[in-house]
Amino acid sequence: MKVDISLEDMDLSEFKGKATYEQIKTYVLEQTGLKVSSLYIAQIKKKCGLDVRENFNLPKSENARQP
Repeated sequence: MKVDISLEDMDLSEFKGKATYEQIKTYVLEQTGLKVSSLYIAQIKKKCGLDVRENFNLPKSENARQP
């Protein structure tokens, strides 16, 4: 079965707000019982192509590894 969905006809006004990291953590904890870190949320957002704000706590060396 093939389904075509046009986003132009849908009312997306309720989805315009952005969830905070604390809201995401609370949601994940309630749904799965897992605690997630802000770093993990940022990595997933980056992997999915979502907007991630610039990190102001950058490492001092160029060879710093990310966990």
